[in-house]
Amino acid sequence: MEDLYNYQNNLLNQVSLYWKRYLYPKLVPQEKLLGIKGLRGVGKTTLLLQYLLSSPLEIQQKLYVTADHPYFYSSSLFELASQFYAYSGKLLVIDEVHKYANWSRELKLIYDEFSDLKVLFTSSSALDLYRGESDLSRRLITLNLEGLSFREYLNLTSGKNFNKVKLEDILANHKELSQAITADFHPLPDFKRYLKQGYLPAIAQVEESSMKMRTFQTINTVLETDLAFSKEYSPANIAKIKKLLGVIAVTVPFEPNISKIAEKLGIGRNTVYAFLAHLQEAKILNLANKPNKGISHFQKPDKIYFENTNFTFALQENPSVGTIRETFFLNQVKNSGHTVNLSTQGDFLIDERRTFEIGGPSKDSGQLKSSADGFLAMDEMEIGFAKKIPLWLFGFLY
Repeated sequence: MEDLYNYQNNLLNQVSLYWKRYLYPKLVPQEKLLGIKGLRGVGKTTLLLQYLLSSPLEIQQKLYVTADHPYFYSSSLFELASQFYAYSGKLLVIDEVHKYANWSRELKLIYDEFSDLKVLFTSSSALDLYRGESDLSRRLITLNLEGLSFREYLNLTSGKNFNKVKLEDILANHKELSQAITADFHPLPDFKRYLKQGYLPAIAQVEESSMKMRTFQTINTVLETDLAFSKEYSPANIAKIKKLLGVIAVTVPFEPNISKIAEKLGIGRNTVYAFLAHLQEAKILNLANKPNKGISHFQKPDKIYFENTNFTFALQENPSVGTIRETFFLNQVKNSGHTVNLSTQGDFLIDERRTFEIGGPSKDSGQLKSSADGFLAMDEMEIGFAKKIPLWLFGFLY
């Protein structure tokens, strides 16, 4: 235990409370078992350490461990919790729980055995926390930590302190909001940089010239480590998934012909469906469908996007500006908790009632004439008017 406390203290000495991700206020102390899922590199570990550092508990009553620590070569997670609890432990924080073989069963045992021990843990986006070998669905609260919003990127890199904005406020007051934000600041140059390399918090520590390689490495690690581990994929399957991403990268947003993809990769149609569903769970892809279409591991998505614009730039040499705009809008609106479908009258239907067309300065509202709740999200625009809203402003939703 002493080694674990020393390890924890070394990490805490490196943590700053100056800037926190949007999810931090949602880490409710009353929850006994709380899981945080997220793409590798979005800041889950930092979030845990900030929470631990801010906790009013005495230092011996709170403990951070990572599930791949050598401690677990000879001791179990349950044994650690038992010993920690015996010494008045109150808050156990477990990083990357998916790297521990019996995580589900032992979390259940810890939950049932120790009535006032709070457990907070992180896992890969690729892991279904409710499908472990033990049923945690009645015990577990799960939160998702997404990549940086454009607002968070600005706060992190420029030292500014912009607040998030609700979609309703954007639709009703976007001109006033844009005017207030741009009073002494021009967002468009930063917006272009964000689209290429601003989705992961590493942008604050890594040279901009290195971010494309860092992003590509993130994708590779998700495939070769997280997805391979959580779905028990063989190296051969991971190789086929990479080929699938190569096919998608050529023409995103991609309207898939599942039969042709299956034939090209030498696999069955159901395997293609499963690969696509798992890539969405792992936060590599966003699968977009028309409304009223059920979600299934064995259905054809109507369009396929990369989950964020940084991935598009990493996997495509020269992505079209239209693709980048649509990918950004889908990502930011979906990450903020809204339902996003494809629309027959525009590009996207939000919350099954509002239609959005995405475009540049020359875009007109012709496609939206029959939609009473239709809006244009326009790039290359600082301040909008009427139903023309600056695209960058949707990056302030979370």
